[in-house]
Amino acid sequence: MPGRIAAVSIVEAIAADLRSRVFSGELGSGEALTETDVASTYEVARPTAKASIEKLVAEGLLDRGTHKTARVVDLGPESVRDIYLARAYLESEVLRRLASRRTVPAGAVQANKDIAAVKSGAPLDVVEPDMRFHTSLIDAVGNTRISKMYRSLVGEVRLCMSRVQSLHLLDTALIQAEHQRLLELIEEGRGDEAAGLLDVHLGRARERLVAAMGGEAGPEAQLPSDLVAE
Repeated sequence: MPGRIAAVSIVEAIAADLRSRVFSGELGSGEALTETDVASTYEVARPTAKASIEKLVAEGLLDRGTHKTARVVDLGPESVRDIYLARAYLESEVLRRLASRRTVPAGAVQANKDIAAVKSGAPLDVVEPDMRFHTSLIDAVGNTRISKMYRSLVGEVRLCMSRVQSLHLLDTALIQAEHQRLLELIEEGRGDEAAGLLDVHLGRARERLVAAMGGEAGPEAQLPSDLVAE
């Protein structure tokens, strides 16, 4: 018996396509996205176009002031640091709590296997399972408010991840190896060590992206790993 197919509204479908275009870089930083253009491109009414744009504004992917045209967010160095530090605060405590229960989420295990299976392709080929890995850890705590808080960052986090991958700032093997070690530390009940590795894992990506965006990288950008040779 075939599985059920979820109904997707026109607004959601347009927002999903626009989101994909932002993540892929087709819609670049600072690029304008008018209701008229969206309505024309997708052959929909302007209220539908407006609702689609507003969804991405709410996700932090588009920026629009009062009575102004929406534009793809231009993530500067300090914005990147804010995003990564916000997620680090949430994820570090989550790792400690999972380790205290030695709970290794099956979703995170599968996501890391999917990362290992990625040999080449578009940046999103790695970003999607990478995002699933981290989200699975958050959700495994079983606190709806923590999950909701994390998901408020997801759009901006995915945008950062897409930039990291498109600029080839991190090797996929390194990402996968550090994820695997995080899972092992959780299973061994070593929460503080898992949180420490997470700081290295996120800090390296954060500071390399900061440098790629014209900022001055912190020392975390060159943190070594004994898990894999870069």
